[in-house]
Amino acid sequence: MKTIDEILLSVEKPARYIGGEYGERDVKEEKFNFCICFPDVYEVATSNLGIRIVQEVINSVEGASADRCFAPWRDFGMALKENGIPLYSLNLKKPLKDFDMLGFSLQYEMSYTTILYMLDLAGIPLLSKDRDESYPIIQGGGPCAVNPEPLADFFDLFVIGDGEDSMRELATLKLSCKSKEEFLRKATNIKGVYVPSLTYPVYDENGAIVKFKGAKVEKAFCLDLENATFPHVQPVGNIEAVHDRAVIEVMRGCYRGCRFCQAGFIYRPVRPRSVENLTKTACDLINFTGFDSLSMNSLSTGDYPNLRELLSSLESNLPENTKVSLPSLRIDSFEEYYAKESRKSSLTFAPEAGTQRLRDVINKDIKTEEILSGVQKAFNLGYSAIKLYFMMGLPTEVDSDLEGIAEIVEQIRKVYSENPKRLRSLRINVSVSTFIPKPFTPFAFEKFISKEEYLHKLEVLKKRLFIHGVSLNWNDYELSLLEVALARGDRKMGKVILNAFNNGSYFDSWGEFINYEKWLNAFESAGVDINAYTREFSETETLAWDFIDIGVTKKFLLKERHLAYNEKCSGGCQTGCKGCGLKGRCNLV
Repeated sequence: MKTIDEILLSVEKPARYIGGEYGERDVKEEKFNFCICFPDVYEVATSNLGIRIVQEVINSVEGASADRCFAPWRDFGMALKENGIPLYSLNLKKPLKDFDMLGFSLQYEMSYTTILYMLDLAGIPLLSKDRDESYPIIQGGGPCAVNPEPLADFFDLFVIGDGEDSMRELATLKLSCKSKEEFLRKATNIKGVYVPSLTYPVYDENGAIVKFKGAKVEKAFCLDLENATFPHVQPVGNIEAVHDRAVIEVMRGCYRGCRFCQAGFIYRPVRPRSVENLTKTACDLINFTGFDSLSMNSLSTGDYPNLRELLSSLESNLPENTKVSLPSLRIDSFEEYYAKESRKSSLTFAPEAGTQRLRDVINKDIKTEEILSGVQKAFNLGYSAIKLYFMMGLPTEVDSDLEGIAEIVEQIRKVYSENPKRLRSLRINVSVSTFIPKPFTPFAFEKFISKEEYLHKLEVLKKRLFIHGVSLNWNDYELSLLEVALARGDRKMGKVILNAFNNGSYFDSWGEFINYEKWLNAFESAGVDINAYTREFSETETLAWDFIDIGVTKKFLLKERHLAYNEKCSGGCQTGCKGCGLKGRCNLV
């Protein structure tokens, strides 16, 4: 610890590594010691609600204890390496290699090499086949776990789906098992648990998957979200977090069914919490932490069925001047009572596509008049800045769809200028991301656009959006290309990820560190063609994630894809059951 104290004096933001935050519960050694690991820096990790829920679940099991560890910034990581100090947990200061199990939160694909960085700093062999009984079990969970195959070589098991029940069962099972082999074998009986050594792909002579050998994995569902474990206290970060506020999860899932949105399918069915439950949780969190801001999280908070009642309840029960914020809103769900805030700065909307035709293709069932009506309400409340999210490279997209983005912007400017009494100049921030086909969506089969197509589309947008008061932001093409390969990859991607890490790649989600050339070399050294993952997939081929059952059927996803190419909008769950496969689990059916 003396050496660590000396290191802390020489690195950026040493408070990242000391633990002991206000509100963090005491962690004690137990029979089963679990450490939840987030492969990003402290400020990002402490904002994640999922790891708080998992920590609460593990700590609720008698004989079990959960600590935390986040990826150290490069300066601290290098210092640990130079001084021969293994990466340790925040509270117990216990080396990660001495825990019984490490659980990694898989939130985004570009964090995969950072997982290897953390294992390497901990002195833990990277490949599961090289780890004997003396090393902890390495477990993964989170949204990216729905296609675990790119990470299969590094992990002992994955939890696919909701963790409230499955993680409790895993902790209880580990307490009764005498060996890793016994634990992994018995863990496959728990819903959502996938053990790569017991289920694996079989390839043909051309390198295509023909089948999976082993049991099919059924996603874990927490259907009784109302009574599920949820933390009523949360640690207050030692330094400012990315989202420095209290957080409640209003509901899980989304009614809408946008065909590009992976979260909208993998988090089905929709499960709202009650107003009473949410109000009590919010009050407990605000009173405990002293935060003056509360975030109401969900995929589409504007669709929460009792939103007006909830906002009224929060206003009546929370301390005065507590700011209640909602994440990005659908324009057609915006109402004036959603935004009664004293500071009218900026609102964010996500039309996603510039024309009605393309919005029908992606099942974004909003009309242009609804967009204009929504921003009009925002302007009447005093807002003078609007953020708009769009995508480019969507299936069937043509130049006129991109030009439609500029037309929407012009119409919004016209709406604002109709009231000459508005004192501030209107600011519009247009953010355009590149469409990425993701597993378990109707668009999982689509081809990713080429660099030439990307540059052309970007040029169209730049020309049309060169407008006073309008800013345009876009993402890096190469970063999106790698994300596609990691999202849709099979087990062969493990060699690529390992090569990339050995080439010096980690913290790849940080723009200053991503090195595309290192990744290209990693693909070449592994003998893997990146185009195998960016091409259009056949509807009949076996996909890397086909052995996983998330409840939503492949037949339904293909039906939605065909509707998209016929430019037909099927609407969301609220307009009637579409037969996705979750009948019996969905409260709308």
